[in-house]
Amino acid sequence: MTGPSRVVVTGRVPRPGLDILRRDGHRVEVWDSEDQQPREQLLEQVRGADALMTLLTEQVDAELLDAAGPQLKVVANVAVGYNNVDVDACRERGVVATNTPGVLTDATADIAMALILMTTRRLGEGERVIRSGTPWQWGMFYLLGTSLQHKTLGVVGLGAIGAATARRARAFGMNVIYTSRSSAARELETELGTHRVDMDTLLAQSDVVSLHCPYSSSTHHLLSTEQFAAMRPSAHVVNTARGAVIDEAALVEALREGEIAGAGLDVFEEEPAVHPGLLECDNAVLLPHLGSATIETRTAMATLAADNVAAVLAGREPPTPIG
Repeated sequence: MTGPSRVVVTGRVPRPGLDILRRDGHRVEVWDSEDQQPREQLLEQVRGADALMTLLTEQVDAELLDAAGPQLKVVANVAVGYNNVDVDACRERGVVATNTPGVLTDATADIAMALILMTTRRLGEGERVIRSGTPWQWGMFYLLGTSLQHKTLGVVGLGAIGAATARRARAFGMNVIYTSRSSAARELETELGTHRVDMDTLLAQSDVVSLHCPYSSSTHHLLSTEQFAAMRPSAHVVNTARGAVIDEAALVEALREGEIAGAGLDVFEEEPAVHPGLLECDNAVLLPHLGSATIETRTAMATLAADNVAAVLAGREPPTPIG
């Protein structure tokens, strides 16, 4: 392609990603704020763009694509999940859509394992005791949690992040079962000492249920009232996938009524809003979507997204297209 292309980046990203685009001579425009750009302003900014580098906070829909115009060639989503991108609308307009898989696997699995530890050992409750200045004294029965050794982790979605979480759980002495749309490779099952079960079996047998499935209409409220009732009263649920995979109102009820012992969430249905009932549940650990929040990972995400943009604008196949 001849001449510089105009690349609109819808939010702040690490500089190395921008450097890749500027190195190739592209004109890069960045919404350089931690606050989300107002929708009307975003629709105006994207007009005439040849490429968009988007964050998961932006809805990349027909309206946005049409606002950009027919010259738009690529939307590079700086995330592994892409439920914010209307892939069909991109395809209909001849726009290549890409994401950033692989580079955030370990960071997200680390957060999943951290949430497993925090909720089973009641670490969030303990930290709140100290910070609030509440009087406390060591005692044999004070803030008793549960151990992980010989317990069962049920992984919902044994993709890269699910498998990485399972490896960490195995190192803590846990057994692993999983449910997924298709069976994992036999080598992976052997490595993890795991086998595939249906959802009902996983809920009934797991001490911890960890969600790693993509979000879609089929996984919306995958865990709701019926599913929580099917879990053990001593069980915990952890979500590092997408918030709407869990029915938060049903989760609040399950936590309040003791249907399950605890929950650890890094994602929420209506981010950044959190269901007010969750804030009242001491047996819920709540994090502000930190799954990929390491310097190394966010830099790798930005550079991979930029590589995708650069490739498409140069007429090459992008490294990680969606679909």
